[in-house]
Amino acid sequence: MIQRRNVPFLALILILLSIGIALILHRHWVYEVPLMYGETQTVWSIEARVEFVANGDAVTVSLVRPSAQDGYNILQESGASPGYGLNFIDEGEPRAEWTIRTAAGRQELYYRTEILESQSSTAIPKPAPALRHPDWPEPYRSAIGMVLSEAYTTSADNFSLTRELLKRFNSQSPPQHIELLRSYSNGHRAALLAEILNHAQVPASVVYALALEDGRRRQSLTPLLRVWSGDESEVFYLDANGGSDLRDQPKILWEQRGAPVLDVIGGSDSRVRFSMIRREESTFTSIADNLSDQQNFLNFSIHSLPVEEQAMFKTILLLPVGALIVCILRILVGIRTSGTFMPVLIALAFVQTSLGTGLIGFSLVVAVGLFIRSYLSRLNLLLVARITAVIISVIGIISIFSVLSYKLGLTEGLKIMFFPMIILSWTIERMSILWEEEGGREVMIQGGGSLLTAVFAYGAMNDSWVRHLMFNFIGMQFVVLALVLMIGTYAGYRLSELKRFASFRTRA
Repeated sequence: MIQRRNVPFLALILILLSIGIALILHRHWVYEVPLMYGETQTVWSIEARVEFVANGDAVTVSLVRPSAQDGYNILQESGASPGYGLNFIDEGEPRAEWTIRTAAGRQELYYRTEILESQSSTAIPKPAPALRHPDWPEPYRSAIGMVLSEAYTTSADNFSLTRELLKRFNSQSPPQHIELLRSYSNGHRAALLAEILNHAQVPASVVYALALEDGRRRQSLTPLLRVWSGDESEVFYLDANGGSDLRDQPKILWEQRGAPVLDVIGGSDSRVRFSMIRREESTFTSIADNLSDQQNFLNFSIHSLPVEEQAMFKTILLLPVGALIVCILRILVGIRTSGTFMPVLIALAFVQTSLGTGLIGFSLVVAVGLFIRSYLSRLNLLLVARITAVIISVIGIISIFSVLSYKLGLTEGLKIMFFPMIILSWTIERMSILWEEEGGREVMIQGGGSLLTAVFAYGAMNDSWVRHLMFNFIGMQFVVLALVLMIGTYAGYRLSELKRFASFRTRA
């Protein structure tokens, strides 16, 4: 049975685990941070090339930019425009605007964006545009009235009315009034359908989509029909005669409100073409780009910090893992170490150097340091002076080893400078005192235990999966803390103590 005095402690453990798991799941579901290391996400690099002929006067070029939408998030935007001023304007429909006082002849401007395929989206719903009521001449007015009357009786809402209109316009053998309207549209069927729907008091507009296909060049936008019903909207695809059928092809809506995609003032013969490349990026790259701009209270993202601070935290956040390994080996296994958390710092040095180089460097520095410390003990120095002398000696030893390694062409030896010199000095001091008080055997036991613990801690801290979780999920700190608290209550036999009872088993 659970003792009453343990209830608050168990409640604390449950609270820490709940907070940690909740933060991990929230970050995974809402921000799509993968739980497994090595997953990739698709990023599209899209370049828009604007071409026109300048008239020799001031030029203003406005190109609609894509915005976040279901399935896609915008990561980065840039432009190339020698001699032009370039501004990204977000008021109303996002657009890139190039300006110059004087330009003549053929001009080329470039806009580039990085778009991440994502299940979540920060897209803001687009409001319905204002209704337009064009004045059609006869007999087109009567034909529109007939087709609307037919479609209206067999529909229930704005979306079903649109499907009925599309079914009639896409018929293989349409009636005479549909054929008349087809000829009137002159290939711009999406615009005609939008005007017909506006005439029926249904908000609709032409939007432009870009089909995404790896390695394609000089692509153009495809007109689609977007219809609103209250705050909801739906995009409808045209047949091959009125536009590309993009149902089974990835696409992004480049323009979502029916505004002109390209507007050139001071030039003529303008057009825009698109090229694209698809690539798979690791989670670390795409997560950093995707999360750095999402600033809210629940987004505890290290990626929002400057790069220099991110690099520092990438190492600091591994320390709880090393401390957890030390707790397991000291409390549950019973390994004795020189200093409580000195193995964690040694493991951190191994991460910077590599395991083989770290073990050799640590053993050499400590061995030479112990020899020097044995000489200093004969001088009867005070503690502060003796430790200072050991620190200076350790720095000298590391410097000599680094120079010798470089001279011999052993570049791996240069990594020895990553060792924490103060910690090494205290380790040498503790081992020297232990040698004097307990003998060389105890020094070998605690020194070997420290190295063994450091190797296990290094293995955990250097694991790619662990590094991914600790860096990208702040909730892991709560989980590790809960595990440490649970281990801290263990008062049973350690694994290393079981050998004391081996004789009882043989007698039995």
